Amino acid sequence: MRISEVLNITPGVTSIIGGGGKTTLMLTLARELSDKGTVIILTTARIFPPEGITLVTSTSKQEVSEKVKEQKVVCVSEGVDDNGKLLPPTFEIKELMELADYIICEADGAKRLPLKAHLDYEPVVPQESSQTILVVGIDGIGKAIKDTCHRPKLYAELAGCREDTIVTPEVAMTVINKEELGTKIFINKVESNDQMEIARKMSGLTSLPVIAGSLMNGEYKCL
Repeated sequence: MRISEVLNITPGVTSIIGGGGKTTLMLTLARELSDKGTVIILTTARIFPPEGITLVTSTSKQEVSEKVKEQKVVCVSEGVDDNGKLLPPTFEIKELMELADYIICEADGAKRLPLKAHLDYEPVVPQESSQTILVVGIDGIGKAIKDTCHRPKLYAELAGCREDTIVTPEVAMTVINKEELGTKIFINKVESNDQMEIARKMSGLTSLPVIAGSLMNGEYKCL
C-alpha cells in the first residue's frame, strides 16, 4: 500500500507539519508521486538537504523547469544557511506550481522530536496547500513532555499540565485539537499491535481523518 494513495495526495501543494518523520514522509511521497508526474520538494522552515535528491538553487524558472523534467523529483531552495540547512525558495509557490505536478512542502520544524506545540508564527503553510498533513510520532506517547516534545513549556500549557507529565493519548490529542492546524493526522512509527491500539484511541479523540502506520515498514491503516 502506498502512503500517497492512503493520504489521497492530489496534484498541487501538500504541506507537512508536526514531528515524528516529516522529512521521511516528504521523501516517500516524492518517490511514489514521481511515478505519476513531476515533483518539487521544498521547505518553508529549515531542513538538511535530502540525500539523493537534486538540489536546485537557480533563480531561473526555465532552469528549474528543465531540471524537473530531467530528474522527475528536485528540491528547490535559495541555498543553505550557516548551519547547512536549506532555505525556502525565492520563487512564489504559485510560480513553482507551474513547473511541477506536485509540490510537497515541509512547513514545520520539530528538532527531530515526535511531538510539538506551535508558536503563533508556526507552521509556515503556503496558502495554496490543498491539504496539510500533521505528523505525530507514536514513540512520543508514554514519555514526559519535557523529554519528547518540541516547545515543552507551551505543550504543557496547552495540555493543562506540567512539563514532567507523561504524554497520554488524551494529552496528545488535547494539544492537537486546541491547535487545529492539520487537515489529516498521520501517526507514524506504529509497528506493534499495542501501538496500533494507542493510535486507535487517539483517532477516537478527534474529528480529523487519521492514518496510522510505519513509513519504515510501508504499512498503513485508515482509522
